[in-house]
Amino acid sequence: MNSPNHFSRGALRIRRLFRKRNTIALGGMALAVLLLLTIAAVPNAVASSSTAAKATETLPAPVKTYGSKNAPITLEVFGDYECPSCGAFYETTLRQMINDYVAAGKVYIVHRDFPLSMHKYGYEAARWANAAASIGKFSEAEAALYDNQNNWAESGNIEKYMAAALSPADMKRIDKLMTGCDVNTQPGSHTCPWDAYIEQDRALGNQVPVQATPTFIIYHKGQKFPAGQGVVSYTVLKQFFDQLLKQ
Repeated sequence: MNSPNHFSRGALRIRRLFRKRNTIALGGMALAVLLLLTIAAVPNAVASSSTAAKATETLPAPVKTYGSKNAPITLEVFGDYECPSCGAFYETTLRQMINDYVAAGKVYIVHRDFPLSMHKYGYEAARWANAAASIGKFSEAEAALYDNQNNWAESGNIEKYMAAALSPADMKRIDKLMTGCDVNTQPGSHTCPWDAYIEQDRALGNQVPVQATPTFIIYHKGQKFPAGQGVVSYTVLKQFFDQLLKQ
């Protein structure tokens, strides 16, 4: 026969056991809740990372061309915006070619960025041109860069001349697209979205290989002509194109 004290001691042990079990249960529940919150947070973190990646991926690709892809002649030009010879080639030859043979559907011009390390602001100028090209303002940007080459090559103030050539609304869009593309940012940086396009062009140039700027390649009816270098006059290039167009 059990005494009342025995029952009291037994009850006490049971209460203690329940307290331990409740503590363990509560601790387990807390751990389960923490795990659930952690698991829930992981997809959110991945989603945020994915959203950021998509935001970069959805930046419009720069279109740095003139004319129709269906033109019988394609002129591919590797250039550096700070290169004096490139500026001369643009001002004396390409500008006339754009207004004449490109406008007539005879020539398709493709610009490739090949900034040279010897030029302090050439890479930054290419960034501005790519940002402008992504909103369909490449021709305006290229003209502004070459027309004012001597000025910004000395001061580094590329933005000033871009702003003068574009509308306030377009300039606002380009300024936003240039986030992370400061002149002090190393070329090929992942912080500037346009560097990837510039590096793609440089890689193509290295395959040519480009040894000086400007370097140009002419394509006609599936034929690729050897690369040319330097400034070729509009008259000479026009005569050569006329010969090709007669074939």
